Amino acid sequence: QVHLVESGGGLVQAGGSLRLSCAASGRTFSSYSMGWFRQAPGKEREFVSRITSREYTTYYADSVKGRFTISRDNAKNTVYLQMNTLKPEDTAVYYCAADRAMSGKATLTLSYDYWGQGTQVTVSS
Repeated sequence: QVHLVESGGGLVQAGGSLRLSCAASGRTFSSYSMGWFRQAPGKEREFVSRITSREYTTYYADSVKGRFTISRDNAKNTVYLQMNTLKPEDTAVYYCAADRAMSGKATLTLSYDYWGQGTQVTVSS
């Protein structure tokens, strides 16, 4: 069982930056690949980024590539999402998720076993 808690969301102007954190419980965090998803009002939850537990391979949605960076600190049981050059269309609730698979690109929500409660990110124009 993995319990995930996101933090770091807030209100920022377009062009600004935020860093989201996702703290995980449990001693097996290092064995989970971690993902970030987001959901805007009236839209489906969509993949943002992923970092695998094996080799720390990273993946990004085209819409955030070059602006967002995912990283993890296994000693702190935490995964981060650094978001730069934010745009109004980045406004959404951001969720972190844990996947038992140690490698591969998993962009579907059903690939993930555990989810956090989400943190709101609002980008004003």
